[in-house]
Amino acid sequence: MSIKPLADRVLVKPAAAEEKTVSGIIIPDSAKEKPLKGEVIAVGNGTKDEEMVLKTGDTVLYGKYAGTEIELDGEQFLIMRQSDVLAII
Repeated sequence: MSIKPLADRVLVKPAAAEEKTVSGIIIPDSAKEKPLKGEVIAVGNGTKDEEMVLKTGDTVLYGKYAGTEIELDGEQFLIMRQSDVLAII
């Protein structure tokens, strides 16, 4: 991975959206609910006021509107502050 988050930011790969069908109806991508969990891919060093508690490989839960979506090598990622992460699973 050629990206290194700065300060208290983390790079998260969102989990795939669950595909639920009701009696054979296929739900289009635009109607699928955005996943609220993902895997931490890279972490910053933290700040002098807040140490980094997350580490690469952690599975985390985050807020619905947390982070900024970015695309690297054709894959979708979120970059967000550590404080936007709600819990480690």
